[in-house]
Amino acid sequence: MSDDTIRLVTIGRIIRRRWRLLTLLTVVGALFGYGVSVVFPPRYTASVSVLLPGQWEERELLTQAEIATSSVVVDRVAAALGRRGVGGGDLRDRVSAKAADGNIIKVSGTADTPERAQRLSDQLARQFVTFAGRINGADTDAGAAAGPEALRQKVAQTNRRITELADAADPGRAVESVQARTELEKLRSALQEAMKKLDEADPASDKAGMVVMGAAPRPTGEAPPTRLQLVVGGAALSFLLAVIGHLTAARVNRRPRSGPEIAAALGSALLGTVDVPGERSEHRAEGPGPRARLRRLLGIDTRWDVPTPRTSGDEAGRRIRYRRVCARLRQKLPAPRRLLVVVPDGDEVARRAAGQLATEAEGDVVLRVVGVPMSRPLVPDRDTESGALVVLSTGNWTTGELAGIAEACADAGHQVVGVVVADAVRARPTRTAGRPPRHATPAIAVGEGARGGGA
Repeated sequence: MSDDTIRLVTIGRIIRRRWRLLTLLTVVGALFGYGVSVVFPPRYTASVSVLLPGQWEERELLTQAEIATSSVVVDRVAAALGRRGVGGGDLRDRVSAKAADGNIIKVSGTADTPERAQRLSDQLARQFVTFAGRINGADTDAGAAAGPEALRQKVAQTNRRITELADAADPGRAVESVQARTELEKLRSALQEAMKKLDEADPASDKAGMVVMGAAPRPTGEAPPTRLQLVVGGAALSFLLAVIGHLTAARVNRRPRSGPEIAAALGSALLGTVDVPGERSEHRAEGPGPRARLRRLLGIDTRWDVPTPRTSGDEAGRRIRYRRVCARLRQKLPAPRRLLVVVPDGDEVARRAAGQLATEAEGDVVLRVVGVPMSRPLVPDRDTESGALVVLSTGNWTTGELAGIAEACADAGHQVVGVVVADAVRARPTRTAGRPPRHATPAIAVGEGARGGGA
């Protein structure tokens, strides 16, 4: 698994073999999302549109949107609402503005109730229009008459004054009076030209008459994230993190999976690989106590990162593998051939393989099977045995645990003469003559071992 590409079949295997744990974690994530929704009360958002007459460039609209949420406008909104303990800084994260198509600025306000959200957005639009009008010179409350209409009135007054001066000039033919009337006509022409240019530029420059397009509608639903979204999001996030955690754990897993790797960790030679038919329950971790019961309840007492076990051959083919291992033992050991067979506690596949080996030895090799706890390996002291034979399944034990078995054997005076790897397989009915199969029920593999051709 650590070197394989993650495929959909791997995700499916996780869901199929860890569905109880994934269901529990998904429910926990949903409850967490519900708790978050309770801690953070629901929010409601109301929006109102402000129309900007005239011709506006995109960057100018963006500038107006920034003005709508500026500190000056927000402070005015807070003062107009008059809520005790609520200032502009508190409202700044609850208001927003964005430029829309058609010279429209859409301002929004978020509050804990629909009524407050409606009042907040209406007040924001109102204060924005007022402040923007003052910036653009459209507000005459301060007594300043600098708008375009005021300029037109001023020009009209100047024209009338020029006419009065021209009429009051000496109607005679004096050079001075002619020059005075000529200068006045030039001044009138200049004013008319200026007014013409002002009228031409008026649609693009008269940008102060912003219009609030109605009151903000009262929101009928919560603003995202809603309670339902938080619950669904928490459940989905928990499920995703659980799957990623399984994949990460499988990627960083460095347990030996092949026969040569296991033999190297034990510092001995691989004598062969044997097949053990069995049921899935036989590969579950044994042990008393509430922790073991909880692991069995959640389905985490079995490994998920192993492929579907291959189908074994018939009983005769499986017995041939055991007999080959016994033959190699007879070649390696001097008479009398007595061996201590070391099997890890809880490795039911290895225990059954050791029992089958003892049966197939037929007295040529005397095998004494002992279980060894992997947490603190302890092997009986050497008596009449010629060495120790380690039988175990693949993919379940770390390099450190295997080294611990080797050290325990050496501490008890046993030399590890070989390693036998037990593989769980799915048995099929046999039709060959000979001894009937002892176990013929499907099993699930506990590890990926080497299927050596010479085993």
